[in-house]
Amino acid sequence: MNASSKYWQMCQISLAQEKSGYEYRLVETARELVKQTVSDSPQAQSGDIQTRLLDQFHPQNSAIDPPYRADAGFSLRCFVSHPILKACQKIDSLFASNKSFTYRDLLPFVLDDDGQTAIVLDQDGQTQLIVDERGKTKTSPYKFFSVKILGTYNPDDQSRMSLDNWTYLQTKQNKELKNFLSEFGFKLLSDWALLNRARAKQLEGLSKRDRNLVEVFHAVYRRDRREQGQKGRCPDPDGAQLWEMLDYLRQREIVIDTTVELMKELKQVVTQLRQYDIWSCRAPLEIQQPETGTYVSRPDLPHDSINEMNYEEEEFLDFLHHQFQLVLVDAINQEIENKLTKLQKSKRYAPLAKQFIPGLQLYYCQGKSLKEIAPQLGMTSWDQARRILNPGELLSRVREECVQELLESILSRASMKGLTKIPPKPDYLKTLAEQIEAFADEEVFQEAAAEIKAGKNRSLNSFYAQQLRLYFEERL
Repeated sequence: MNASSKYWQMCQISLAQEKSGYEYRLVETARELVKQTVSDSPQAQSGDIQTRLLDQFHPQNSAIDPPYRADAGFSLRCFVSHPILKACQKIDSLFASNKSFTYRDLLPFVLDDDGQTAIVLDQDGQTQLIVDERGKTKTSPYKFFSVKILGTYNPDDQSRMSLDNWTYLQTKQNKELKNFLSEFGFKLLSDWALLNRARAKQLEGLSKRDRNLVEVFHAVYRRDRREQGQKGRCPDPDGAQLWEMLDYLRQREIVIDTTVELMKELKQVVTQLRQYDIWSCRAPLEIQQPETGTYVSRPDLPHDSINEMNYEEEEFLDFLHHQFQLVLVDAINQEIENKLTKLQKSKRYAPLAKQFIPGLQLYYCQGKSLKEIAPQLGMTSWDQARRILNPGELLSRVREECVQELLESILSRASMKGLTKIPPKPDYLKTLAEQIEAFADEEVFQEAAAEIKAGKNRSLNSFYAQQLRLYFEERL
């Protein structure tokens, strides 16, 4: 699928495609508009097309007729359907083990666009309006998630994310999707809910003092919730509960003078619990009763123990993405320096070693082919340029180094928390490495490799290519 076709091919749920659960359907109105846009500006790139479409769809452009704005909306709705699908697949891959759902189960919550209803946004940028055949508008009874995304995206913000990344973020934050994940234990819990649901496995990495804090918290807070029949949100512990906890702690020879100090120590324990192992067991805490639709605690979980299960999705996602960007930058720096050193030590290619970085700049900054770069840098042939520059080999080595650094980083973090031993068990290490590779490929390296293979008309806009350009700028 080429870049512009994303503006007229909408990803939709398909019962016929049982294996994948989705298919791409042509939206003819969108295709005609994009073809006209390209015809008006033959040199337009995908980013230029998107800018035009966003400008046409924007609710502030009331001078543009609603039908024409709706056509631009169709194209943009097609475009965001692709990162919506990708976000669901990413969530699936991140939670690859010990779960009872796949990305196909997530699609109904976010991939709900019918590709047929003409929609524009009202002046408030939020109210969705149906455009009829006469060009008249009325409030839509159903709110398409794709249009919600477009309504919250600000193309004029200088610090904005790309529409791709904004769609991923909004998909991950979709309320219905998060509610679904919470039934499998993937829920961002409050401090007190996290303490209340802490389980024995989590406490193994805590100090004896901190374990006593959690056990005393359970003895008072969990008891009161059970006796009062409380469900849902976990409120702050009240003064009476905190004083009772202090009494219990003194019986265990742990002296804390005030409730303020107790709250502070409990918060510190929460911080440790939020770092709990990403690869731990996960299971729903409650089940739904078919007759009433209400949720009750699972009968197979002991209510008076600390064996309830919890998982912090957001904490790990933040850590993983942040750490991945750090190791990617390190890997790029390291592998470029390694390649440069290797060329300088080569009898055959040492005279051309100084052309390595300028050659990569021509390739990634100006989009030059190796055939074009060779004579420009004094190389004898395309083959010599390939041997010296070899973007594919550099990408492969960066990927290998990046995966290894990320693996070591996660293992180090797990070891510090007492969540795994060093060296880890072979099966654990193998599974973890496979998951990291899958994540890294989906996040960066698949797209970067596809760019290199694309040939003459390649579009070097991947995150990997962007990081390389930042590297070149910093060397200047």
